Amino acid sequence: MTLILSNDDIDQLLTMADYVDILEDAYGELAAGRGVVRPRSDSLAPTAMPGAVYGLKSADGIAPKFGAAAVRINSDIITYPEVGGVPRRVKVPAAPNKRWVGLVLLFSTENGEPLAIFPDGAMQRMRVGATSGLGAKFLAREDARTAAIIGSGFQAGAQLMALAAVRDIKQVRCFSPNPENRESFCREWGERLQIDMTPVATTEEAVQGADVVACSTSSLGHVFFEGMLEPGMHVSSIKLPEIDPTAVNRADLVYIHNLEDRTPTNETADLPDMKKITGADGAVKKAVGFDTLPTVFDLIAGRAKGRTSADQMTCFLNNTGTGYQFAACGAVAYRKAKEMGLGHELPTDWFTEDVHP
Repeated sequence: MTLILSNDDIDQLLTMADYVDILEDAYGELAAGRGVVRPRSDSLAPTAMPGAVYGLKSADGIAPKFGAAAVRINSDIITYPEVGGVPRRVKVPAAPNKRWVGLVLLFSTENGEPLAIFPDGAMQRMRVGATSGLGAKFLAREDARTAAIIGSGFQAGAQLMALAAVRDIKQVRCFSPNPENRESFCREWGERLQIDMTPVATTEEAVQGADVVACSTSSLGHVFFEGMLEPGMHVSSIKLPEIDPTAVNRADLVYIHNLEDRTPTNETADLPDMKKITGADGAVKKAVGFDTLPTVFDLIAGRAKGRTSADQMTCFLNNTGTGYQFAACGAVAYRKAKEMGLGHELPTDWFTEDVHP
């Protein structure tokens, strides 16, 4: 039988600490050459919605130790509104009943069968957070107690959970441009994690004196700058442009998630010039020497050193995610779901065939 899981099911199966542990194990396998990652592919075309484009995204990976392979597929309507003069990348819930479309297909590496199908939302947020958490585990000071969160959206909560999973965070200051959003974020997460959460009016107020700074926005421009760096600080981003390259270059240690960055976007000939609204990834990569930077895999494998002194300034660029993350985490979630009786089973014959493909 093939298991159909919901986002609610996924949220019940793995904690943030689980994700951190799973990915550390899985990345060790990948560093040893015992895993496969295919770079993400993005294809863009016109859509009927004014000011939007249609995007088809896919990524896959194989995690043999976990006995699973996964394909992540997103069918998106994408807009680029400006907030404070800076464009943001925003997916519109345009499917029936105002919903987004993202699916993970999990396969067995033992016999090829489809093990599970589930939406990608809950797991994608947690694996982004857990990857940043691994960066903080190796690069943030052991005695880090105060954190700054720049952003108050969907990803910001996962970044906070990950920091709390790897460090004993006691106090957090949050800035985002919308006062109501940052205030509600602090109320929600202060209660959930039992941490002192304070909304603040500026980025500078949030980051001053922070041991750890987590950028977690949808901005396609810089939100953290060189003058904000302080001795002993660890700063991370979930989008390459969030941290100004001058700040990245000033840091004593800089690591990235992976070198499997997405290939150039495929576009139809009648699409508008997307370079103006797809962020500054290329310029940032050139400015920081992206292709020469060590990865979190190097840290886990011991091929590179993490923090060695309390006053070092460290930086982790959590660039493009991979289908490999969904293979490893999906495999563990699938086995727990079977044990707990979660999800809905459908005949595997519905998803297989007796005709040679």
